[in-house]
Amino acid sequence: MPVRLIAFLAAALFAPATADAATLDGATLSWPWALPFVGILLTIALGPLAFARLWHRHYGKLAFVWAALTLAPMAALRGADTALAALAHALIGDYLGFIAILFALYVVAGGIIVAGTLRGTPLVNTALIAFGTLIASIVGTTGAAMILIRPLIRANAARPNNVHVVVFFIFLAGNIGGALSPLGDPPLFIGFLNGVDFFWPAQQLWQPTAFAACCVLALFVIVDVWFYRKDRRVAPVGEVAGRAPLAVRGLVNLPLLAVIIGAVIVSALWKSDVTFTIYGTPLALQNLARDAALILTALASLRLTPDEHRAANGFSWEPILEVALLFAGIFVCATPVLAMLDAGQDGAFAWLLAAVTAHDGSPHQAAYFWLTGVLSAILDNAPTYLVFFKLAGGNAADLMGPLASALAAISMGAVYMGALTYIGNAPNFMIYAIATERDVRMPSFFGYMLWSSVVLAPVFAAVTYLFVAQS
Repeated sequence: MPVRLIAFLAAALFAPATADAATLDGATLSWPWALPFVGILLTIALGPLAFARLWHRHYGKLAFVWAALTLAPMAALRGADTALAALAHALIGDYLGFIAILFALYVVAGGIIVAGTLRGTPLVNTALIAFGTLIASIVGTTGAAMILIRPLIRANAARPNNVHVVVFFIFLAGNIGGALSPLGDPPLFIGFLNGVDFFWPAQQLWQPTAFAACCVLALFVIVDVWFYRKDRRVAPVGEVAGRAPLAVRGLVNLPLLAVIIGAVIVSALWKSDVTFTIYGTPLALQNLARDAALILTALASLRLTPDEHRAANGFSWEPILEVALLFAGIFVCATPVLAMLDAGQDGAFAWLLAAVTAHDGSPHQAAYFWLTGVLSAILDNAPTYLVFFKLAGGNAADLMGPLASALAAISMGAVYMGALTYIGNAPNFMIYAIATERDVRMPSFFGYMLWSSVVLAPVFAAVTYLFVAQS
């Protein structure tokens, strides 16, 4: 395990504490505070394309620079306490739990090997992606992605055209498939923590989720069959001499996955009165215990899984390190933006509140769906979900009752449209990093957005007409 990653997690966990700290008032902020956030997004988008060597060597430093450009003016203009409070809220309040569960799932799922010979045929690819979509709400989109992305890449390694397989895997297993439980995707877990029933997403979202997943999967079959026929005219695909039987190894990690799921559920059900306050950010005992359990589970996986299993799986630390560093920068740079959004009608983004409210004062479901979705694609879907959850009233009982259509629109927008960019949902970037490491020529940031716009926009328009506008 790299020392840098351990130090990074420790720094986030053991930040210096103080009893009181000034809070960042979003109502007093204007649009220039969003410039570092725009800057880090453009750097992530253009870095691998415009200055690839510099990017791959120094992406952590670049993320740090943009974070510093957020915090330094804040300290100068609003005071050091405000800047420290914003940093604590970003890293301890939001980022710590986010990276702890990603780290645990990455390590534990990375010890599970689907061995044997898999041929990258349309049938095999469809089966793998469909299976990943089905299990995403159980083991999380990160868990599904980490278990299946490497076998999927191996199966298609001999195909000249294999990028679309990974792209559709991100759409389905990395995003849409996680819409049916709080374990599936971080936004729904945020809702669960705020009082939404555990089974509410499955009860309310199964129809639109099944529709969206089937539509995208059908489009994948059409695209994959076309590329498969094209590939076979160039070189034989999948005709290997010695075929090894399929087998699953690293089974010790399956109960560890259950421990991760259990730790997440228990942390939501356990309401402790013990809370630590770090620069104004409360850290509940149950959340601290959950994050500790997640990290210990990951360490147990490293201890119990033979090294040769991880080596055979092509496991490396670089993808999770890249995600950890880049998303730390994103979370810090997004702090002023989220504060302005959280200020509602008193903030610079007051037009959002007007856009999601109909003339009679009722919620505008289609606006909630699309605005939550589009902002999730560029802000990360978990904090965006929370902002719109609050804009819709923030009362879970009301949102599951008379305002259920608004909550459904927010939930679908956050989960589904996290697939629109590499940074909309954390598994997207992890899959991208693993695929790039395996020499898959993944599209650039904007190239991926072209794929997602062409494939997903019509499906989301159909979801709007059939399930959102009609509710």
